[in-house]
Amino acid sequence: MCGQKSGSIMMTKENIVSILEQEAEAIRHIPVTSAFDEAIRLIVEHVHERRGRLITSGMGKAGQIAMNMATTFSSTGTPAFFLHPSEAQHGDLGIVREEDLLLLVSNSGKTRELVELTALARRLVPHIPFIVITSDPESPLAHEATICLTTGNPPEVCPLGLTPTTSTTVMTVIGDILVVGVMTRIGFTHADYAKRHHGGYLGAKSRERSGENQ
Repeated sequence: MCGQKSGSIMMTKENIVSILEQEAEAIRHIPVTSAFDEAIRLIVEHVHERRGRLITSGMGKAGQIAMNMATTFSSTGTPAFFLHPSEAQHGDLGIVREEDLLLLVSNSGKTRELVELTALARRLVPHIPFIVITSDPESPLAHEATICLTTGNPPEVCPLGLTPTTSTTVMTVIGDILVVGVMTRIGFTHADYAKRHHGGYLGAKSRERSGENQ
């Protein structure tokens, strides 16, 4: 066929199952430590008690995970937004204020823009805490962290071993743990959910479960 390389290998059922097993195994081996509860308590303290905001940040694929975390937190009662680390250096850092906290996502823990962001944020708000999600607990970002959540450093399922695949899966799951943990801690209800989801299937379902008239 036109555009198909000669000798290309088809993905078999066995190939797909193998990828699924590798991704599932990586999730099962996320290090479960007290750092999760500490991170949840820190988010509740700063956002729900001190009335700050959760600011997520990351570059590239990790940045997309950080952005998803912010929208998921916001939709479940914890005000959050994504701050692009490069745009932060061109004025967007000004949105950071006292009582906020930063959630930084970097697989290597060495992402230059995030390392620089930690210094810039602390120059603006000296005592701002950082939660860092990374594969390397000895990385520069991990050393700057108030709380460090490690991924277990799983190998990527990418055949080159380079493309963020398994690492982003694990980061997403860690974000889900934090979201669910905070929801549980603050007693987030169907009625609370309905106030934030007016449209679509989820809006209708949340109103139905909360007993609110549509």
